Amino acid sequence: MIYTSEAIEKMVNILSSLPTIGKKTAQRLTFHLLKTDEEFIRSFSDSLIDIKQKVKFCSVCFNYTEMDPCPICNSQKRKRNVLCVVEDPTDVIAIEKTNEYFGLYHVLHGVISPLEGISPNDLKIKELLGRLDGLEEIILAVNPSIEGEATAQYIAKLLKPFEIRVTRIASGMPIGSSLEFTDELTISKALSSRFSI
Repeated sequence: MIYTSEAIEKMVNILSSLPTIGKKTAQRLTFHLLKTDEEFIRSFSDSLIDIKQKVKFCSVCFNYTEMDPCPICNSQKRKRNVLCVVEDPTDVIAIEKTNEYFGLYHVLHGVISPLEGISPNDLKIKELLGRLDGLEEIILAVNPSIEGEATAQYIAKLLKPFEIRVTRIASGMPIGSSLEFTDELTISKALSSRFSI
């Protein structure tokens, strides 16, 4: 689409390069930003600069943080003998929202994916192996995709020689879903992860 302004076109292109934002949404966001006051725009741009300059990886768990170690790794209220391994920092947020887990985390920053050129060396697996002292359980909470399953199996194999319990989060049917519209792999996982009631 041709715009009457190079600045508008540039902003639409930048916004549409973000994940899950298409050209139409980028256009709507651009025109919304044009209507907002200058104070909001200044605050918005300052926030973008702040996250780039202030946010870094925690040197222990590799979650995003402004302080190192992060508040979770620093907390004396967390169980130090349980470690939950996740793919991305967003997974930490999802698990924390449940208020059901009180151990520590380790963020891999992806999963093994040969098709995308991601090998175990590209992930924080070596760093995970450096954190095994005092652990009684490692929970593998990677997504139940083919790549997630391969990553979980790879890590479980590496951890086999250590006397640490390795568990995997259950997967299966989401609450409120219908069998009719669920794929075969999900139904298969749900059947194999069934439990007594």
